[in-house]
Amino acid sequence: MSRKAEVVRNTKETQIRVAVDLDGTGVSKVTTGIGFFDHMLDSFARHGGIDIEVETKGDLHIDMHHTVEDTGIVLGQAIKDALDGFKGIRRFGHAYIPMDETLSRCAIDLSNRPYLIWNVEFRTPKVGDMDTELFKEFHHAFAMNLGACVHLDLLRGTNSHHIAESGFKALARALRQAVELDPKTHGHAPSTKGVL
Repeated sequence: MSRKAEVVRNTKETQIRVAVDLDGTGVSKVTTGIGFFDHMLDSFARHGGIDIEVETKGDLHIDMHHTVEDTGIVLGQAIKDALDGFKGIRRFGHAYIPMDETLSRCAIDLSNRPYLIWNVEFRTPKVGDMDTELFKEFHHAFAMNLGACVHLDLLRGTNSHHIAESGFKALARALRQAVELDPKTHGHAPSTKGVL
């Protein structure tokens, strides 16, 4: 069973192509025009064990908001497409990720009932050139379009780089667990409803 998908989205603000392979090895090819965001998506692929290609051209002459949010939209859509109705997966995942003084926790339910609980605060307005408020925008767009219930909590931390990166890694590790094929589901959606 191939768990791959490609999604293209073109608007007046962004032109995006995302391809994913859920059963890859964490290889990534990412170009968004935002250096730190590229770094986060590379880390997401590596720790999620998902091969991803992201090509985003956005209206960076205005700001980074559309580029970051729309990339989250398309990445979520691509992973949802690759999951093909959430059949045969573990569905739930969680991870604790330490990074120096920072500790982040993520729990995820691939339920097709999207929700985001975001308990993360940054001490600085930017990491590199990227506005820290955009990290919530990405995670919200990603969760809504994947159909995932995501709880992301910063348990402790002061360095904004570490806070952002441990959060992305926690999301990746939790997702890696949730998308794993579970032989006990016998290929069905893991729900008493029979579908998700």
